[in-house]
Amino acid sequence: MVPNITLLDYAILPFVLFLIYFIAFRYRNKYYPHTHPYRAFFITSLTLKIVGAVFIGMVYEYYYQGGDTMNFFHDARIINSAFADSPVKWLNLLFHLPNENAIGYYNYISQLYWYQDPSSYSVASLVAILGLLLGTTYLPTAIIFAAISFIGIWALFRTFAKLYSDFVKPVAIAVLFIPSVIVWGSGIFKDTICIFGLGWLTYGIFQMLIQKNFRLGNIFFTLLSIWLVARVKIYILVAFLPALLIWVLSLYTSRMQNAAARFLVKLTVLSIAIAGSLYVMTSLGEDVLGRYSLSKLEETAQLTRSWIMYTSGDDGSAYDLGPMENINDMLLKFPLAVNVTLFRPYFWESRKLIILASALEAFLFLMLTLKLIVTIGIRKCWHTISTDPTIQFCLIFAIIFAFAVGLSTGNFGALSRYKIPCLPFYVLSILIIYYKNAPPGKKLLKIFNI
Repeated sequence: MVPNITLLDYAILPFVLFLIYFIAFRYRNKYYPHTHPYRAFFITSLTLKIVGAVFIGMVYEYYYQGGDTMNFFHDARIINSAFADSPVKWLNLLFHLPNENAIGYYNYISQLYWYQDPSSYSVASLVAILGLLLGTTYLPTAIIFAAISFIGIWALFRTFAKLYSDFVKPVAIAVLFIPSVIVWGSGIFKDTICIFGLGWLTYGIFQMLIQKNFRLGNIFFTLLSIWLVARVKIYILVAFLPALLIWVLSLYTSRMQNAAARFLVKLTVLSIAIAGSLYVMTSLGEDVLGRYSLSKLEETAQLTRSWIMYTSGDDGSAYDLGPMENINDMLLKFPLAVNVTLFRPYFWESRKLIILASALEAFLFLMLTLKLIVTIGIRKCWHTISTDPTIQFCLIFAIIFAFAVGLSTGNFGALSRYKIPCLPFYVLSILIIYYKNAPPGKKLLKIFNI
């Protein structure tokens, strides 16, 4: 088997790192002087993303000796091998144009893992583009992915840090420093692209619709983010856009003095968002969403669970939420699915080191949630949620997404990666609710000094 990480990786890696840090330090020094509250988090967060990308790449290469990230890279290497034959052939493969029987393409397509899966093949194509100037080497390409992910997550941080300027450190902890988001959202994965997309989509919408900042860069990156997330994991967009719409319009209605009118507008917007989502998932579902349409949702969830169980085996990482025959059964599993995403695996369910790390993080989320409820109280928590459109947005997306992935995964190992898009939003909600109500100087998590 051809190794994915070779000596060439380690030879090129220092030069790519130098270029990234050269750009990063110049950007930080220009926009975040020594007195700026964001400065302390910029290089640290970027470094953790790079370390996460290198770490998980080495784990998959030397421990697992394969996996999704290596399959993406394998396909990128096959695509780039066509460049020496013909740049036109390379472009055709890159954009998924020929079928497997096309003359001159069979030798390439027959070796590609993801050619029949357009969303996964999009990742391989992006790896091929980025890797072409790097000798198609894994580690240098992976840290480029980490830098791209950092751009998105930093945009998300800037959005929430601007909204909660008194709570910059808690916002940084929630958005920039969740371990699983650092590890699984930095390397060559679909999730890395989605983290970039969600971050820039949130930032772009906030800048344009709330701040009235219609700079070309904001428009471009917002449209790019929508396209990327739709291309790679469209179900994330289906969960995210209604919450985003409610957030924007709630921010507008919060300025209305008449409480009855404010409630009516919110109710109307919520109804439109729900009706629109159902319309997309039914009327347009078969053509636009395919296997994620409402009519195929249960079938897709079952197939996803079965595939993950087949590929991972019953290695002690499986979980089962019970039988689901139809949509009603799935909805009845709502509390269990949200719980498994946010608060499981429990320690006694951890039979592998990587699952234990996930269990530790999930236990921390559970403790944060319980401490919030005990310290602040349900009544104050609900009042804060009901009066803060941003917290509503974060919780709506986090809970809907947690339900979807918890229901459809069936394996704690895969779940630790699939759930990362919702974690910054959930943790941010917990921290902001707490610090809006806690006595001055009272910390939620002393170990992290927050």
